[in-house]
Amino acid sequence: MKKILAILTIFILSTGICFADELNDKINILYAENNIKEAFTLLLSIPEEERSAQNWLLMGNILQDEGKNDDAAFMYNRAISIDEKYYKAYYNLGNIYMLQDKPNMAIQAYKKAVKYNPEFAYGYYNLGCAYLKAGKVKSAKWEFYKALDLNNQVADFHYNLAYTFKQLNKEKQAKQYLDNYNKIIERGQ
Repeated sequence: MKKILAILTIFILSTGICFADELNDKINILYAENNIKEAFTLLLSIPEEERSAQNWLLMGNILQDEGKNDDAAFMYNRAISIDEKYYKAYYNLGNIYMLQDKPNMAIQAYKKAVKYNPEFAYGYYNLGCAYLKAGKVKSAKWEFYKALDLNNQVADFHYNLAYTFKQLNKEKQAKQYLDNYNKIIERGQ
């Protein structure tokens, strides 16, 4: 009898996990297809205590898309409370802080994003942008270098590094990265 109960319990739990996976897949598809309202409704149907960090992140993304930045920040913080190493939530939180003109808070969020995913080029890039906004031009330069080390084919990385060198009165380096930017743009057209 105990074996039957154990097997039944495992079956019920695995069915619940499969259902949750299917629901999350459906939510992700709806979100990717820009069916935002239905995705959000499905997210709300998941009890709060059962929501994953990804669920909270998507809710934050939807709210941010609607211009509800404070609510989005709350959702990103909920994602972080579930998975303290969830770099995407820190990155999105940094983006909110940049929109709110809080570069020092953005710097802290982006630092955690790249700490938990050191291969995240856009994390370094946005960290550089936050440093620029905070007036820390030399720090910005190093973050743009890190972004370029990871992906040197993103035109904006070169452009912002050119701008940074311009701010540092390094015209030769500024021109070099501006030329790189223009070459990438030309190849893309």
